[in-house]
Amino acid sequence: MKQRLALLLAAVAAFFTLSVSAAPAAPQRVVALGGPLTEIVYALGAGNRLIGVDQSSTYPEAARALPKVGYYRAFSLEGVVALKPDLVLASDQAGPPQALEQLRRLGLRVIVLPSAPTLDALEQRMHGVAAALGLRNDGRAMVIELRKQVDALAARQVGPTRALLLINRSGNPEGAGFDTSADAMLRLAGYRNVLAKQKGYKPLSLEGIAALKPDLIVTSTASLAASGGLDALLARPGIATTPAAQQRRVIVMDDLLLLGYGPRLPQALRELKAAPAVASR
Repeated sequence: MKQRLALLLAAVAAFFTLSVSAAPAAPQRVVALGGPLTEIVYALGAGNRLIGVDQSSTYPEAARALPKVGYYRAFSLEGVVALKPDLVLASDQAGPPQALEQLRRLGLRVIVLPSAPTLDALEQRMHGVAAALGLRNDGRAMVIELRKQVDALAARQVGPTRALLLINRSGNPEGAGFDTSADAMLRLAGYRNVLAKQKGYKPLSLEGIAALKPDLIVTSTASLAASGGLDALLARPGIATTPAAQQRRVIVMDDLLLLGYGPRLPQALRELKAAPAVASR
């Protein structure tokens, strides 16, 4: 009986030894296609595994020094392959799709994660990155802490302030409607998007901006630079007559922080809620 038990224990020990040895090693050469995914890797303390990122990966500062493989929506297939990664983390908006498929055909491990600007999708991104890196417990701890902070911040009301989020990519401002990360951020912060009935980003006429009468304007640092600075933005016809411009009630945030819906979401909410609320109109 003792001999059979000893043989059984030896067999079990051998099985687990083989299982552990057969398990794939944690990836050490990672390419991230999407700024929020890059942020998550660093937030998990695994930034030293990144060997390349896309151009939207502007945070933290260390990410700026990494080799770039183009913009994640149109990344360079050759650029990724040349880095010889053992893992590619990609937003579900990364592409073109055939390039991702080609990476798989070349034998590279590609993990595609959701990009939706929702808390559930953000938690999926965190869990997905942590699991891909072999850091499941760290991912769970980060998700719990983020949810706790976001819930506490969301409970702090800012009042019924009417907000307009402007993005400037080409010299002319565009307003953010629903089905955008910008709209999701405004709603999560407790503001009323004056373009809530518009879908996506669309150019705004000067008369259209004036008619919206926002109490608060939110924009990004890159958009503000493209507009010629704060004074130039607020002096634009149409914008100049709005309550927001007349009271200089403008929030300017880092582009990735404002629109990335990444692990710095609590910080983004704190900055958005920093503007004092005004009476409803």
